[in-house]
Amino acid sequence: MKDQGRSPRKRTGGRRRPNHKKKKHELGKDTIEAQVGEQRLKTVDARGNTQKVRAVQTNVASIADGAETIQATIENVVENPSNPNYARRNIITKGAIIETSEGRARVTSRPGQHGQVNAVLVE
Repeated sequence: MKDQGRSPRKRTGGRRRPNHKKKKHELGKDTIEAQVGEQRLKTVDARGNTQKVRAVQTNVASIADGAETIQATIENVVENPSNPNYARRNIITKGAIIETSEGRARVTSRPGQHGQVNAVLVE
């Protein structure tokens, strides 16, 4: 989410003029909404000479079942509590319920930030 800074309006409704432009650390980037599909990753420069790997599309999930993890294929998004429209558009975010080859699972990672989908089976 982009940091928009303080409001340009005062409590009284009067206008408050900005005293400087945004600095480099105040800038934000558009979010990448990971969708179900053939795996496509994107690397983005991050702060502090590092890089983030973001998932544009993915169809593989690491599912934790007790002490072991299983690689499963993602079929579709069943529900997404963050936005009901995301389930219709097959967008994967943290907390989304996905239908996989192993059964239904809840996503515990952030694919738009980490580039991978980690999930836990839902009974």
